[in-house]
Amino acid sequence: PPVGVSKACSSCVRTADVKEACTQCDRFVCQNCSRLCSCCNAVTCSLCSTIDYGDVGEQVLCNGCSIFQV
Repeated sequence: PPVGVSKACSSCVRTADVKEACTQCDRFVCQNCSRLCSCCNAVTCSLCSTIDYGDVGEQVLCNGCSIFQV
């Protein structure tokens, strides 16, 4: 994208920083809507992550890591 062009966040439709994109689906996400995977530290959007309410407490897991956390 050209310099200075902003993208819309895929979750809240506000302007997102072009550097922030979901590592799973490449949708742009703003800092408020992005989630950090507790397992691999990947930046994900709300559609590509799940929250695990386990014994340890709330953990955000990307779709890739959530497969192994059964």
